[in-house]
Amino acid sequence: MEKVKSTRQINGTFGSVWVNNEKWLDVESFEAKVTIDYEDVNMAEDLATHKKMTGWTGEGTLTVKKVYSRGASLLADGVKKGQLPEINLVGKLADPDAFGAERVAINEVTFNEFMLMQFEQKTLATEELPFNFADYDPIDLISA
Repeated sequence: MEKVKSTRQINGTFGSVWVNNEKWLDVESFEAKVTIDYEDVNMAEDLATHKKMTGWTGEGTLTVKKVYSRGASLLADGVKKGQLPEINLVGKLADPDAFGAERVAINEVTFNEFMLMQFEQKTLATEELPFNFADYDPIDLISA
């Protein structure tokens, strides 16, 4: 197997996020992960605890530089009216020096909270938007 050069490690600076088909250029960080739910299964004459998948949970966090009122613009009216908007995300990581790019569509997104206002003296502001999701589709993956 050939040695992998350090330049091939993908750099998060080349990450992008689209929220409902709008590219947000103020993204600071993005994370979306799937946690698999299991139930314990015990078998006769076997001391090991086995696992059976029973579902999964999708969750993540989108952090943006405080340039716009992202959370309030997207959610404030809907929360007060009891009608939240349908939200879909697409994340992309495409470092030109890496072996390829990753893209994933994240659907049925529900944001858990948004900040109405927060600030601290002599500090650049960010806004953190934690979310859950019920569907995802890998579009592009990097493979060996």
